[in-house]
Formats: sequence, structure tokens, C-alpha cells
Amino acid sequence: MELLKVKQLQKTYVTKQNKYPVQALKEIDFVVEAGEFIAVMGESGSGKSTLLNLLATLDKPTSGEIFLSSKPLSEISEKDAARFRREHLGFVFQEFHLLDTLNIRDNIFLPLVLSKVPYQEMEYALMNFVQKLKIEDLLEKFPYELSGGQKQRVAIMRALITKPEIVLADEPTGALDSHNSENLLNLFSEVNKQGQTILMVTHSALAASYANRVLFIKDGQIFHQLYRGERNNEEFLVEINNAMVVSLV
Repeated sequence: MELLKVKQLQKTYVTKQNKYPVQALKEIDFVVEAGEFIAVMGESGSGKSTLLNLLATLDKPTSGEIFLSSKPLSEISEKDAARFRREHLGFVFQEFHLLDTLNIRDNIFLPLVLSKVPYQEMEYALMNFVQKLKIEDLLEKFPYELSGGQKQRVAIMRALITKPEIVLADEPTGALDSHNSENLLNLFSEVNKQGQTILMVTHSALAASYANRVLFIKDGQIFHQLYRGERNNEEFLVEINNAMVVSLV
């Protein structure tokens, strides 16, 4: 089932520093099916972060359209954008974005509190995840007491607790060591197998090898894509690296 559709998306920036417009995205087209795990790969400046910001409704395209569950995102007003993000999207950032003044339980509850979910429902939702994410011993601690890997698990929990239609992840392994990166990617694979749709922006071929499909973006355009098929992570990683080498030629 088609969940997300991006059609003829373009984004052009005009700044005081640049005399001429800078086209960050050029006629981007792709579809995300419900339950997919997609990685978007590209070098710095390729347009992948711009694309993620548009999908997250944090910015508006110059032209083209994004549809989530057949609803055009252009129809969402500025006034309703924050509520739309809380109710439909989950976010996992490289820098975690946890509030040091709140304990872990309250950090996780924050999007539910903003949506005025009753406390009993929040606790029930929490208990469905804490053991799976191995954070049951962290709930009364504060972010500054946690390691980077622990903070990222909390950030994932906060993204999943609202049962979003799609999780948008921005370089989620960028601030983690190799051990914690592997744990996070295995967790993404697990929740994806349970039906959660994920779109992850990354520059890491290793991270992308955990996805089911990889979109390659360069100079604001998607120029290639790879499907995992029956390949395991190691085989898919080889294919991804080969594709990256070809893109540099």
C-alpha cells in the first residue's frame, strides 16, 4: 500500500549571500510503500537533508507535492503543522534532542502530553516498548546521566510511542560508536519487521545496508536506487559500495 508519494519535488533557495538561486532539489520522484525501510544516501550538500526537512513539513517545496496517505502536505496550514507532525510522524535525530530538565519517562511522554493523551494510556504505551528497547532501568534518570547509545534508544522510544505512520531518521548513527550504531540499526530492523515504515537519511553505506531499499541522491536528484531482494546485509553492503564508486566516476 502506498504510504508516501513524492512527485516532481523541487526546492530553490535564494539568500542575500548568493546573487543567483541555488537549486537544492530537482524533480524528485519516489514512492514509499507502507512497511518499507528506505535509506537515502548522498554526500554533504547533495540535498538529502533538504529532502528530509520537506518530508517533515519543516520547510515547503518551491514546486511539486508530497502526499502522506494520499493527503497533500501542502494543504496543511502553518497553524496545524506542529500537530500534524506529532500525530503522523516520528523523528530520530543525530543529536537526540532530549530535555535535560525532564527525566527519561517525561521526555518520552512529551509528544503524548502535547496531544493531551490520558496518563493511563501513556503508561500503557510506554510498557509496550520499555523492555524491548532495554530502557526500563533508565526511566527515572535524566539525559545527562545516560550514554550516547542509551540516549538514542530513548529518542527512538519517543519517536515510536505515538505510533507514527512513518519514522524519519536524520543520520541516527552519526553520534554513536560502532557498537551502539549496530544496536540501533538492529532495532530499526526489528521494528520495521513489525510493520513500522522508516525513511533514514545517512551518508554511511553500513547503515544503509540494513534498509530494504536505498535511494542515491546527488546534486539534488535521485540518480539510482537499489533493492535488497534476498541479499543479506554483507552482500547488500557490497552492492551499495559499488554503486557509490560508480557515482563518483
